[in-house]
Amino acid sequence: MNTIQRLTIRVAKFGLLLMLGASMSACAGFFGSSWREEVLLHDGSKIIAERSTSRGGRHEIGQRPPFEWQRLKFTMPVTGERVTWEDNYSEDIGTSSFLPMLLDVHQGSAYLVADTMGCLSYNKLGRPNPPYVVFKYEGKEWKRIPLQELPAEIKTPNLIFSSPDETAKKIREIPVSAQAIQAIIARYPQPQYKTILREALQASALCPERVYLEDEKSWVSPSYIESKKRYQQLIRENSDARKKSSAKETQNLNK
Repeated sequence: MNTIQRLTIRVAKFGLLLMLGASMSACAGFFGSSWREEVLLHDGSKIIAERSTSRGGRHEIGQRPPFEWQRLKFTMPVTGERVTWEDNYSEDIGTSSFLPMLLDVHQGSAYLVADTMGCLSYNKLGRPNPPYVVFKYEGKEWKRIPLQELPAEIKTPNLIFSSPDETAKKIREIPVSAQAIQAIIARYPQPQYKTILREALQASALCPERVYLEDEKSWVSPSYIESKKRYQQLIRENSDARKKSSAKETQNLNK
């Protein structure tokens, strides 16, 4: 093999590596996103939230995969502590669990309010009503707390909530300004996404109740469980009746 042939092979290999790298970058761009948001706190001050998401898992044909992982980072005012909140994939619901909608700091403690990632997540997390999951950062970790423990001053959503990765990409601001986020939130039709409600919603506004059956790996209605219990009871009763009948026949034969 002469020098020209060896050089041609090397150039071809290098071009192939570049193509593979570009392909991998394109895939990463589709399934993962990162952006920053300017977060307006209840006292009028602002912090920057760094958000990242990854999509994957089960989805309908023609639709983007759901979130399978999320991360939100920010710096605490005054102390300068770097804080991270994460939400990972859950096998039983096929996605991650939350949609962050509010981040705030009150008297040195950080609070995050999230909606659930669809009806399966809502049922898994105990069907909260109003439909929020509230976290408080204390002791170097996030802990879920009742809505009643969220300070009354914290009441206005301040994060991009619906498809945040796609919405941030369309806005093309770095970071997405608090003003732009407020305009997005103002367009949400549901009142529970414009302000943090403190009173329960009517049942008709909530997700249908579902229960996860571990042995079947599926979510079912309570009526299905009741039907299954009645069916199993009938099987037991029929089995007991057959046993009694068989025992009686044996007694008659022995007479």
